[in-house]
Amino acid sequence: MLGLPKSTEVNRRIPKQKFYENLTISPTLKRVFVEQIKVIWWRNKIAAITTNLAAGETVTELEVFEVCLSAPHLDEAVLRQIDKEIPYHILFLLEHEGRYQAWTAYKEAAASGINAFKVGAYYHTDWLEESALPLKLDGLNVEQVYENFVRQIAGEALSGTSETLKESVERDERRKELQKQIAVLEVKVWRERQLNKQVLLNAELKRLKKELEELR
Repeated sequence: MLGLPKSTEVNRRIPKQKFYENLTISPTLKRVFVEQIKVIWWRNKIAAITTNLAAGETVTELEVFEVCLSAPHLDEAVLRQIDKEIPYHILFLLEHEGRYQAWTAYKEAAASGINAFKVGAYYHTDWLEESALPLKLDGLNVEQVYENFVRQIAGEALSGTSETLKESVERDERRKELQKQIAVLEVKVWRERQLNKQVLLNAELKRLKKELEELR
């Protein structure tokens, strides 16, 4: 898929039960696996042994999973569950009726163990033909390929080229947090009837908007 080298192809079906049997997950999440997913394919393995790329310092292997859906929607909690179970970075290709969305999360090692990962926010493309997905194998090692995939999928949200991917993700998360705080504060200002409190709220609103503008 995606024009990746033939040497990376795996094309192995993964039973979706693997991700919820014998695991402590909620009945709701198990139902999502059953109802929203038709089949999961392990399409590609991007690693030093399957390409001419060097292994990265923190990313040594990148898996490409095709997740065929029953409808054009998947609960993000499913991807998070799979990401937690697989000790490698993953590029998800959601498929429905021949169209695709590319999904991936910023995923880094957690302090709890060598194979434990902290899974951050997910980024995804619109629904597109496979050939139109903005994904290109770009980089000298697996880590660079992974980071470029994340940036290609996220687009303008992670457009800072002079900073590390981690810094770009943190900036984007702070921007989203500020947008939520501003929306809540604007409602408070609108509802407040006491002038002195309105002044204080507007001052805080101005400060948050200034910080948001500086992050753009």
